[in-house]
Amino acid sequence: MAARVLAGGHDVVAWDVDPDRVGSLAADGARAARTAADLADCRVVLVVVPDDDAVTELLSGPDALLALLPAGAVVVVHSTVLPPTVTALAAEGLRHGVHVLDAPVSGGPDRAAEGDLTLMVGGEAAAVARVRPVLGLLGPHVHHVGGTGAGSAVKLANQTMLFSALAGAHEGMALAAAYGVAEQDVLDVVATSLGESWVTRNWGFFDDMVRTYDEIGTPPEQRSWRKDLRDVVLTAEDRGLDLPVARLLAATLADRVEGRAARGGGEQPEG
Repeated sequence: MAARVLAGGHDVVAWDVDPDRVGSLAADGARAARTAADLADCRVVLVVVPDDDAVTELLSGPDALLALLPAGAVVVVHSTVLPPTVTALAAEGLRHGVHVLDAPVSGGPDRAAEGDLTLMVGGEAAAVARVRPVLGLLGPHVHHVGGTGAGSAVKLANQTMLFSALAGAHEGMALAAAYGVAEQDVLDVVATSLGESWVTRNWGFFDDMVRTYDEIGTPPEQRSWRKDLRDVVLTAEDRGLDLPVARLLAATLADRVEGRAARGGGEQPEG
C-alpha cells in the first residue's frame, strides 16, 4: 500500500517495528523513519498494524502520534478494528485538532500491489474529501459509508459474509467427499450453479494464507478467521445484537481452516 502511494508521486515516510520491512520502500525513494515520532510532521498518516492494541499504542497518549501531529492532519486507520476503538481515537484526535478516519480494506495482497483494493471509509466528510486522492491510489473502490466507526462496521459485515461462505464451502466439500466426489468436480459444478462464490472461485486461497501466516510467524489470535470473527461478535454485542451464525463461526471455523491446511489441503473422497 505504501508503495502505491510512493508511486503516485507523494513524499512517503515509512515506519515499522521491523526496520527490514521498509527497506524496499527506502530503496525506491521513501524516507525510513527510525521511530513513530519521526512521522510527526506528516499531514496524512496511513496506519496498517495488526490489531486494536497496536493502533491504540501508536496513536493514543501524551507521547503518541495524535499528540505529536500538526493540527489539521488526517490519520487513516486501515487496520480492521472494533468501531468503539476508532471512535475513541477520533474523539482524542479532535482534542488535538487531528482527524481520525477508519478505512479498512478488502482485496488481499495481490490486489493491494495492483492498487485494486476496496476501501470502506468512516468519518467526517471534509476529512474524507481531503485524503480521497491518496486513498484512490490504493484502489478505485473508495466508499464513504458514514461517520466514524462505520467503515469498521462494514468491514466486519463483509468478513461475516466471507467467512460464512467459507464455512459453507468447507462443509459442502466434506459432504461431497463422503460420497466419493473429488473437490475439482464439485468446483466445476458450482462454477455454473447458485452456490458459486468468491470462495469457490479462489478455492485454496485460505490454504495459502495459513502457510503465509505460518511462514511470517503471525500469532493464531491475529489470523483473520479468528480475530475478525471475534471482533464481529464483540461489535454485535456492543449494539445488543445476537448473531448466532457469527458466534458459531467464531467458535469453529479456525479449526476447520487450519486443519485443512495442516492436511495439505483437500477433502479426500471416500470409496
